[in-house]
Amino acid sequence: MTKPLIAVTMGDPAGIGPEIVLKSLMSRQVWERGVPLIVGDLAVLKAVRDRLGLKVKLNRIKDAESAFGDTKEFPVFDVACIEDPSVLTIGSVSALGGKASAAYIRASVDLCTRGDVAGMATSPINKEALRAANLPYIGHTEMLSEMSGAEKSYTVFLVDKLRILFHTRHVSLRTAIGTLYTNGVVTSLESADRCLRSIGMIPKSIALAALNPHASDGGLFGDEEARILTPAVALARQKGLAVVGPVPADSVFALALQGRFDIVVSLFHDQGHIAAKTYDFYKTVSVTFGLPFLRTSVDHGTAYDIAWKGQANPVSMETAILACYDLAPRYRWS
Repeated sequence: MTKPLIAVTMGDPAGIGPEIVLKSLMSRQVWERGVPLIVGDLAVLKAVRDRLGLKVKLNRIKDAESAFGDTKEFPVFDVACIEDPSVLTIGSVSALGGKASAAYIRASVDLCTRGDVAGMATSPINKEALRAANLPYIGHTEMLSEMSGAEKSYTVFLVDKLRILFHTRHVSLRTAIGTLYTNGVVTSLESADRCLRSIGMIPKSIALAALNPHASDGGLFGDEEARILTPAVALARQKGLAVVGPVPADSVFALALQGRFDIVVSLFHDQGHIAAKTYDFYKTVSVTFGLPFLRTSVDHGTAYDIAWKGQANPVSMETAILACYDLAPRYRWS
């Protein structure tokens, strides 16, 4: 069977993206299970390689099919945004970094859309850099949705046996709570079911995380469980979904890690992020569903403070690549 070929974006060139991509591709497992195609700037990759003394060879290729070649050379789809790396201010927000980051993503979306690659694994980008480049995106998922024409995308974290779908993400906690309503929660529960089915899983138990301590203890610590969440669970069950909850947030993620739940719906950003990243920061993978193709990503940022210093840990990037190999070939979104 042909190994899956995936695009691996370089991320913000002024951050740790180029370093973790090169380091992750030095793993034997990455090449045993698939073929990674770096999408970025060859000149930047060479500069990082030389500065850090990494003993790797880089090969500019013209088309994706050429990536199936000598595994001693890392195939690079050169977007050629930055031909002279000296113009970069390493470790800082810049319009150039934002512009280049978006260009790598655009090129990878095109590769996925044409069917040249099975999916993509992305390195970190910086929201401030996107803003400096006057790009109308607040993050990866929004950019990918617009570029691919997807109606909506969904973020799921994977780590060990734990899978988390986020009901809300990049909004304030006040906004997340203020906009909480029953039908919206039902939609997220349906989305969790759909995401798992898109990769061939039939969920037997979907857990809804509670909002308040101890799921409000019968109304002692709030009424959102009684007014919004419990009715949402009941409606989802009527629709045939295997939903339980609301389950107190201080236990639902631990129970999922034990295999009690196939996926947990987290009500807000940090509720799920803290659980996953505390369990294993570097092996938590962010997966984007709802696109015409599957995308995985590291769960951390650009880490400007250690950019190009040889200190970046590549485990999250490697894990994202391996997850993409596994999930992308069986992903079907309809």
